[in-house]
Amino acid sequence: MDAVRLAVETGVFRDMDGSVILYDLDRLEANFRALEAAFPRDCLHAFAVKACPLPPVLACLAGLGAGAEAASLPEIHLALESGIPPSRIVFDSPAKTREELRLALDLGLRINADNLDELDRLAALAASLGVVPRAGLRVNPQAGLGRIKATSVAGRYSKFGVPLQQRPAILKAFARHPWLTGLHVHVGSQGCPLELLVAGVGRVYDLALEIEGRLGAGRLATFDIGGGLPAVYSDADRPPTPAGYVAALAGRCPGVFDGRLALVTEFGRMLAAPCAVAASRVEYVKRQPGHRTAVLHLGADLFVRECYNPRSWSHRTRLLDPRGREKTGRAGRWHLAGPLCFSGDYPVRQARLPAIEPGDIVVIEDVGAYTLSMWSRYNSRQMPRVLGLRQGLLSVLREREEPSDVVAFWRGGHGSGRAC
Repeated sequence: MDAVRLAVETGVFRDMDGSVILYDLDRLEANFRALEAAFPRDCLHAFAVKACPLPPVLACLAGLGAGAEAASLPEIHLALESGIPPSRIVFDSPAKTREELRLALDLGLRINADNLDELDRLAALAASLGVVPRAGLRVNPQAGLGRIKATSVAGRYSKFGVPLQQRPAILKAFARHPWLTGLHVHVGSQGCPLELLVAGVGRVYDLALEIEGRLGAGRLATFDIGGGLPAVYSDADRPPTPAGYVAALAGRCPGVFDGRLALVTEFGRMLAAPCAVAASRVEYVKRQPGHRTAVLHLGADLFVRECYNPRSWSHRTRLLDPRGREKTGRAGRWHLAGPLCFSGDYPVRQARLPAIEPGDIVVIEDVGAYTLSMWSRYNSRQMPRVLGLRQGLLSVLREREEPSDVVAFWRGGHGSGRAC
């Protein structure tokens, strides 16, 4: 928690800030380097923009050599603005419009088609533009579901991809479109065990072998294995390392690493989640028989999943005094309540912490992915100041929103509408 203390001591966690989010960019680099070391040297690691769309974070990753996985038109533009070359941007979405596909073709993005109809749309657009798509097809391996259903996408049914059971149609699509040279698979995210991740990739790898067996060696150029490695959210979590994942994949489908196919990954959570903490000052403390509650400045606006599905999502917590020094003492159970008008607004329930007083700082760990990117506008709260720590120096990655920023958001980009 030295970084939070430094933020308090240097005044970048200001008195006016009810809360801040702090990214350790050195740790982000270390996580990315570990990923690079585990995979073949020429693998494209396309960071999932949806995990953390902050341009300074994306720019940091771009400087390390990462690409980007974009799932929307604005995510494409966020990647481009952050310095990621178009050739290293992967465009995934189950609802790509003609306009979005036209832009992707113009820019030369890698496109993962989500369904067979999208392939026909791509073919027509590419012919009209006189370009050859850099495209793959997303296949649902139907390998099963992980512990968290909402973050599992490889069940017998999924809204994503073409089901593997439609093998004949998939083979026919590859025969019909010579420019279709890639396969894409993604099993899920947090809650998916190593065995499930490997089984999903393995099934689609078997499909790749079948495609090449029918259409000729060298027919495929790219194999996008998605992301899915989980992050640590509790001391009991023991997720696989990138090296462990690669070793398991090599046992199931060793040909993946023989250099014949260009590999792409789409990790987000395992890279970014451990790299940030949220720090909130305690505004009030409430004591009732059997209950002790600390009221924070962050709740379901930042911790959407945690508040709506607390059984699946939890975070480790720490307690600091107003000067940023860690508090000690006998731990008790505390409700950490957010500021929203919603009875489920508890980012952490039954946290074990020393005695909390107003002005103390509660630190919630592992918030670097799928938190700020899921920010809720309920109650129109201001997004907090975001700080970055790099080589011992703190900087502001994103300034705290002012009320005027929130008003402008609701008004819209083209000025206010006229009331009836």
